[in-house]
Amino acid sequence: MAEEEVKKGKKEAIPRQPMPEQAPEVRRRNFKEVPTGYTPETAILEAQRCLQCKKPSCVEGCPVQVDIPGFINLIKDGKFTLAARRLWQKNSLPAVCGRVCPQEIQCEGNCIVGKKGQPVAIGNLERFAADYERMHGTGELPPKAAPTGKKVAVVGSGPSGLTVAGDLIAKGHEVTVLEAFHKPGGVLVYGIPEFRLPKDIVFSEVAFMERLGVKLECNSVVGRTVTLDELFAQGYDAIYIGVGAGLPTFMNIPGENLIGVLSANEYLTRANLMKAYLFPEYDTPIVKGKNVVVLGAGNVAMDSARTAMRLGADNVKIVYRRSKEEMPARKAEVHHAGEEGIEFFLLTAPTRFIGDEKGRITGMECLKMELGEPDQSGRRRPIPIKGSEFKIDCDLVIIAVGAGANPLLTQSTPELVLNKRGYIVADPETGKTTKRGVWAGGDIVTGSATVILAMGAGRKAADSMHKYLTLGW
Repeated sequence: MAEEEVKKGKKEAIPRQPMPEQAPEVRRRNFKEVPTGYTPETAILEAQRCLQCKKPSCVEGCPVQVDIPGFINLIKDGKFTLAARRLWQKNSLPAVCGRVCPQEIQCEGNCIVGKKGQPVAIGNLERFAADYERMHGTGELPPKAAPTGKKVAVVGSGPSGLTVAGDLIAKGHEVTVLEAFHKPGGVLVYGIPEFRLPKDIVFSEVAFMERLGVKLECNSVVGRTVTLDELFAQGYDAIYIGVGAGLPTFMNIPGENLIGVLSANEYLTRANLMKAYLFPEYDTPIVKGKNVVVLGAGNVAMDSARTAMRLGADNVKIVYRRSKEEMPARKAEVHHAGEEGIEFFLLTAPTRFIGDEKGRITGMECLKMELGEPDQSGRRRPIPIKGSEFKIDCDLVIIAVGAGANPLLTQSTPELVLNKRGYIVADPETGKTTKRGVWAGGDIVTGSATVILAMGAGRKAADSMHKYLTLGW
């Protein structure tokens, strides 16, 4: 026992290795990735902090059950390519997850080392292994099962759809991914900015899937260009729906139709997928405000605010009706936003937008709030303070208060039962919907959530679909 304690003590003596980053005053005006990545030496040193627990609680915190001690041990031994292959066994998108997963509340949140100090930097190590394999690996593909003769259609190429595609192609099924946009990646490319997740990383992961044999068809709007029943008629044996939750949500307050009031969905899609930040090289103009207000405090709000700053805003304010403790965004994103000069107007709620004679936004009237008892979300309910009205001048408002279920596909498929918010009803353990041969997962089932939770849903659905394709419903 004493020897074990000594061993743990030595492990904890190595401090957590910080991730190198661009300086805030430099990065706030460019779209290059903020963290620059570990060196091999740093990765090996960080990997030595792992205790290699016999019952790793970090794995329990991972929605796709990655063998975390296994891949970290391989990094410790300098076997970086093998570490990437260990990751692939459970995670089709390790370079993505290493960058955008909320590790602090999942794997790292369960890390034993973190009980007395800082947890092992599992996300940084995952990113390192995936990046090393992409840049220096042999390009060798993982093994695939023998062909089963079964065909699967995956609707949507976001994180859950790509997970299903990767899992089922490895199990020997023929997989075609149908994507509505002109580029694959779903929310990974239209929602997450370049400085957090470079598009080349996503396209590299998709290219890896294509090398495995996955077919990709872009500009395919299922529900309009083709229905689910027509896909079955074309010979598909099973269908997975992973279309996300991309319907903009507004606040229904006066002045919301003024010029200069945008949804985060439109703003980020223009800036990210359509590369409006490179205008006129890419002919997708975008509104560039000087005094920008972002409503909301989730990751989408942080992404919108930090994008506006990079597009040349003089000042950017995040307006949120609760306090900093209730912010749903990752702590790292809130920290980065603060470093980059984003201002936070907390316990503040908009009541109306103000415009000029040309119908353009010029300001926003707000009320100060105080927190009452917790509501259904578990967070304390914001209560308006009478007589606390004040005005914020602004020429651009980005509304980032959530998103809903796009009805394009579901309206053409009456057999799919929806809940009262329009999301597809699916078994949480298998992803099965009420229509035979159809599964669904990710944000179109749960509402807006994280990349890794969508991937976890895809993993469960792929296992269920494989059983159906080989054994029957």
